[in-house]
Amino acid sequence: MSKVLKVAMIGYGFMGKVHSHAWRSVNRFFPDAPQVEMTVICGRSKDALEAARQTFGWNEAETDWKKVIARSDIDIVDICTAGDTHEEIAIAALKAGKHVICEKPLANNGGEAKAMADAAKDAAAKGVK
Repeated sequence: MSKVLKVAMIGYGFMGKVHSHAWRSVNRFFPDAPQVEMTVICGRSKDALEAARQTFGWNEAETDWKKVIARSDIDIVDICTAGDTHEEIAIAALKAGKHVICEKPLANNGGEAKAMADAAKDAAAKGVK
């Protein structure tokens, strides 16, 4: 695959730090994997977000996750936010045609998990993972 996959990560706390390290390292550990670009990191606090962007190595920062998933250049949305936000963000990202990675726990209850699974099933029919 020659296309560089552009990643957006939503959340920059502890797991955002861990996932950032993983994104920086993925092609060293899996040389046959598609190349990735750490395109945009997203979070609520503009100052803390900018510090995370610089420290973790992301190209851009954005405080509005809805703007991030609406971007046509983003291929993958990595959700590293608090668990009570996973459902809304994941479903919106899947509906926007983005591949989704979601930090655990996936959901707070069975209903949220089912809604996310249903959205993923619908997206998979369109080639989204």
